[in-house]
Amino acid sequence: MEKILRPRVDKLPIGWIRLAVVSGLLLLAIFFGTGKDNGEFGLLALVPTLVVLGLALLIRRTLEPLLAGALTGFALIEPQRTLHNFVASTLEVMQGPIMGWLILVCGLLGSLIALLQFSGATLAFSDSLGKYVKRRSHALMASWLLGIAIFIDDYLNALTVSTAMRKLSDKLNISRDMLAYVVDSTSAPVCLLIPFSTWVIYLAGLIEANGLVPEGEGFNYYLSLLPYLVYPWVGLLLVPLVAFGVIPLLGSMRQAERDCLEGNSMPVEQDEPGHRQPPRLMNFMLPVLTLLLATWYFDIDALMGVGCALVVSLVLYRLQGLASLPRLFDEIIQGMATMLLPLGIVFAAFVLQAVNEKLGLAPYLIDTITPYMNARWLPALSFLVLAGLTFATGSFWGVYAIAFPIMVPLAQALDANMALTLGALVSAGAFGSHACFFGDSTVISARGCGISPMQHALSQLPYTLIAACITTVLLWLLA
Repeated sequence: MEKILRPRVDKLPIGWIRLAVVSGLLLLAIFFGTGKDNGEFGLLALVPTLVVLGLALLIRRTLEPLLAGALTGFALIEPQRTLHNFVASTLEVMQGPIMGWLILVCGLLGSLIALLQFSGATLAFSDSLGKYVKRRSHALMASWLLGIAIFIDDYLNALTVSTAMRKLSDKLNISRDMLAYVVDSTSAPVCLLIPFSTWVIYLAGLIEANGLVPEGEGFNYYLSLLPYLVYPWVGLLLVPLVAFGVIPLLGSMRQAERDCLEGNSMPVEQDEPGHRQPPRLMNFMLPVLTLLLATWYFDIDALMGVGCALVVSLVLYRLQGLASLPRLFDEIIQGMATMLLPLGIVFAAFVLQAVNEKLGLAPYLIDTITPYMNARWLPALSFLVLAGLTFATGSFWGVYAIAFPIMVPLAQALDANMALTLGALVSAGAFGSHACFFGDSTVISARGCGISPMQHALSQLPYTLIAACITTVLLWLLA
């Protein structure tokens, strides 16, 4: 009886403490709320982000801190209309084209994963690969190579690699934390290094928009930046060193790997087929190849790719008699449901980004450090400040859009190495995408591997920080 009651006694005070902390922060925000115009908040613009990071570390969750940070920001902007502005902002974010696209892509990818698991396709792929991959380090390297091969889009990369490799990883006692680290390390970094992705298309457009090259030449200019994308290179090449034990297990990753090796960590999700027919490798390869080829064919449109892959999967599995169409559609709906929490986290992160834009956080930080720049320190300091900004806000492409018009003329005025400065800027976004607790890449990688975003973010944090330190030193040396 004592053992049953103890969790209730311990849990109640912690819950009240969390509520008190959130309430206190909101009251402070209301008290200090100024109602100033955009860009005039100064240091107060940091408060919502600090609330998010502090609460996330305190309660080891992601969604609630994001919502608390957004509410704090709206309380700072206009205390009397905090709730009204919060609701209005959520509606604005939800109605935006980006969020609608994300809901469809992530929801349908969840459906595709559910169908692959139901058909036994993931089991067939794991069994086939398991004939050649017998060691833990080799399985991690296989995940790494597969991540490099799927370079079109970071969402497709994260969910496809995690779905393909987690069954084999479980068999070889590789923790889901380690798998998520490998998956995340081959997400945005690979999309930046192989210049045929949504990231590169966006950055090439920014290069042209800021007058660095004539229209139509942005892609060629981006190619010249590839040697200077230090963080993507370092973050990607760090994975083999971790896989082969050259870099030791650190932080919570050490405990996760120990628990997995000792059999104390059982994955919540089991990729078992929902029928009695033998698993077929074709049931995995055909939908996944359709996903990748259709995405490529439709101008790197992941929504078209996943839509085509779902149609192929439905036809293929129905023709094989694996299940009736109503049963397959039940799996599609259940797969969508599994993506609700990741989508909720990404949605809340977008609301927080909207608050930070109103507070003028990014321009304030950039303007603050600009007077201290010189040609030698510009790349390294730009990386440090912008990496911290992307990590704290979860806004990567947004920071690119703000920082490009500031950093380009600054580099020209200081006669700094333009390619290295822009490489540092792009590297900062790669770090933020890789390390941010509530970044979309972190959330999607964690979902694909079946662990919580905070668990994934904290377990890989030592390795992302190592890569960031190496990047800073290299940028300073290259300058």
